[in-house]
Amino acid sequence: MADDMRLTAEVRTSFGKGAARKIRAANKIPAVIYGHGTEPQHVTLPGHETMLLIRKANAVLELDIAGAQQLALVKDVQKDPVRQIIEHMDLIIVRRGEKVTVDIPVHLEGESAPGTIAAQENTTVSVEAEATHIPERITVDIEGATEGTQIHASDLKLPSGSTLISDPATLIVAISTPAGGAGEDEEAEPSGDSGAAVEETGTGETTDEAAE
Repeated sequence: MADDMRLTAEVRTSFGKGAARKIRAANKIPAVIYGHGTEPQHVTLPGHETMLLIRKANAVLELDIAGAQQLALVKDVQKDPVRQIIEHMDLIIVRRGEKVTVDIPVHLEGESAPGTIAAQENTTVSVEAEATHIPERITVDIEGATEGTQIHASDLKLPSGSTLISDPATLIVAISTPAGGAGEDEEAEPSGDSGAAVEETGTGETTDEAAE
């Protein structure tokens, strides 16, 4: 396990909203670790260091908990919807060599053929991978892809040691030519001259009626 994924976790004995607020005020993150039939363990993680590490999808952390080492997969991160600070994290115990099922981001690379657009129908796929070798992402090359091209989950090139769990028929990206709409927009928008003519006509009619 890389040193840059190591964190020191403190055992947490106080609970409730008030305790969680105090933890966050100290720039720390309340978290719970569970799995493999163990009792849930409540810990506190260093805020800044943790936020840097979990920017990577499916981060596996090596935690030092009171001198004991524990591998844990980041399962869920709860954030404040406004301030975007981490309010709580759920971690799952994993072991070296163990296979886990995770959702991996799919990243498009390159540009499709001129005049076409690439619609990404699914941004992740589920794969089974070794816990300490989870791929960060799966890259799909769409350079020069022509209209009608469809790439399904079965077409993805998975990293060595990973097995596809998603339905192989899952559509990942489709290449198409956008329907033309410029002509309709131009017809719907009157020209400046027409607008002036309508305004003048309206003014003239009002004057005539007043005169009568």
